[in-house]
Amino acid sequence: MASTSTPSSSPSPAASPASAPHATPAALALPTASAADFPADFVWGVATSAFQIEGAADADGKGPSIWDSFCRQPGVIADGSDGDVACGHYDRLEQDLDMIRDLGVDAYRFSVSWPRVRPTGDGDWNEPGLVFYERLVDGLIARGIKPYLTLNHWDLPQALQDVGGWGNRATVERFVEYAVGIAKRLGGKVASIATHNEPWVMAQLGHETGVFAPGIKDRRIAAQVSHHLLVSHGLAVTAMRALGVTAPLGIVLNLAPMVPATDSAADRAKARLEDGKLRRWYMDPLFKGGYPRDVLDDLGHAAPYVEAGDMALIQVPIDFVGVNYYSRGMISADGSWDAKAGGLELTDMGWEVYPQGLTDLLVGLHRDYAVKRLYVTENGGAFKDPIGADGRVHDEDRTRYLDTHIAAVGEALRQGAPMGGYMVWSLMDNFEWASGYEKRFGIVHVDYATLARTPKDSAVAYRDFVRRQRAARGG
Repeated sequence: MASTSTPSSSPSPAASPASAPHATPAALALPTASAADFPADFVWGVATSAFQIEGAADADGKGPSIWDSFCRQPGVIADGSDGDVACGHYDRLEQDLDMIRDLGVDAYRFSVSWPRVRPTGDGDWNEPGLVFYERLVDGLIARGIKPYLTLNHWDLPQALQDVGGWGNRATVERFVEYAVGIAKRLGGKVASIATHNEPWVMAQLGHETGVFAPGIKDRRIAAQVSHHLLVSHGLAVTAMRALGVTAPLGIVLNLAPMVPATDSAADRAKARLEDGKLRRWYMDPLFKGGYPRDVLDDLGHAAPYVEAGDMALIQVPIDFVGVNYYSRGMISADGSWDAKAGGLELTDMGWEVYPQGLTDLLVGLHRDYAVKRLYVTENGGAFKDPIGADGRVHDEDRTRYLDTHIAAVGEALRQGAPMGGYMVWSLMDNFEWASGYEKRFGIVHVDYATLARTPKDSAVAYRDFVRRQRAARGG
């Protein structure tokens, strides 16, 4: 997923607030990444999510998700589209697995669709759905690719939303049951399991601004949702470990440095608060056992209800944190900052291309928290990608984006960040949530009329880079 929140005065998820004001383009120079920057066991991969690529919305017993329902509401998706077909991955599994193999990557990060395997979120399990993910995992392993599984990439079964969704504490228990069920079936085969993808997005965009499913606009509910997601994470990790799962277990957060637009006290204070809402609100409970005081004060009566013992449940030790990074957040107290005036290249989402922010973010997480391992689980750029007269997509902007951000990860490693891997968002163009099919993040082009896949120049460049990495480590 690429978070559809803009990294500006309406920030994308945060990291440590920077002490310097807006950087100039000259500050962005980074060396091209080389094999010497990365250890032999560093994992190179690509990423997708179920709702964004699978299609087959009601095939083989799948139930509706909150995103299936949300897409039916007029005006909420930019191009009026939905995920009914998406990239048709459900019916093109073997073809797509071969495509991943041909990229030469070590790993593929994917998500399981909860309503595909347990249509109502409780009750009977759906065997055809479970078989699909078994085929996916077994197919990856047969091709020498490590499966990195995410349990929840936003597609909550609609039946659970009908009884309160993540605002209802009972959904915590349903998620734990789901995690245990998937772990029993796949836990012995996968390279890692992440509980949630970007809880900030589910809470804030889904329940406060309402621009994502389920479309609720209530600050108090959003805060409670964020707490329930964290509690469910902790309980699921505990339950999967009790089951005997030995694969690394963790969570994926969307993060970005929060930078004050000017040196004014108001902008600095606002950047600090946004960092609290978007980084510390999740990292502090996971690693320090409590919510940040400044954010609780800002929430006031909207602060979540926390049951006795909840913080200990959330703080269960985990093996990794996945970091999804796209750009920094530029923060002005009055909301006046405009990315177009910043002087940096912008992606098709209107986000600054700012690789230095990834280094700052990763080094800051290492400095502030006792994280065993960090992975960049999503990183990429949306750009306009027409197919040229030669039948190819010459996406120099995306290739340059990936090169500079991979170099930024290498710099974070040099500064001591415990990096385990890097995964490009996305394997292929797909349904980009509220943007529909208008924004293309893929290194593989998808013709939505025919569903034909065409590797872009960025895919070739990434493939060649990974080959050089493998050759350098003797693989």
